[in-house]
Amino acid sequence: MASQARHKGRQVGALPITVVAGETRVLLVTSRDTGRWIIRKGWLEPDLSPGDCAAREAFEEAGAVGTLARRPIGSFTYEKRLKDGRSLPCTVGVFPLRVERLLKDWPEANSRQRCWFTLAEAAERLAEAELVALLQILPRPRRAAG
Repeated sequence: MASQARHKGRQVGALPITVVAGETRVLLVTSRDTGRWIIRKGWLEPDLSPGDCAAREAFEEAGAVGTLARRPIGSFTYEKRLKDGRSLPCTVGVFPLRVERLLKDWPEANSRQRCWFTLAEAAERLAEAELVALLQILPRPRRAAG
């Protein structure tokens, strides 16, 4: 764990979203270790802003490209399993990403699956209660005035 950010257990994540038929959907990926559904997240990098780090994670782990929110909508905590078997409590700042393009080929395409879920479906698949709570504050589609 060379970087100072890793010692502090701070990460950033991107939560790719889109709107389909007036309903917000989120893009989840599988973890490489367990195959469970997660959001893409990673360590802060000294040469990148937290937002740029989150956008990089979305590209590398899910092939998602779009417009990232300027600020995170919140954070969640989880236990990161390290290669040596220990675990490290991590806090992940979550940035919504409005997906403009979903690439057919991306860096981790061979080691992850990705899938769009409704907010309710995503809530059923995510293990972190704090992350599920963040789904409730995602930007909602604007309804037409009637």
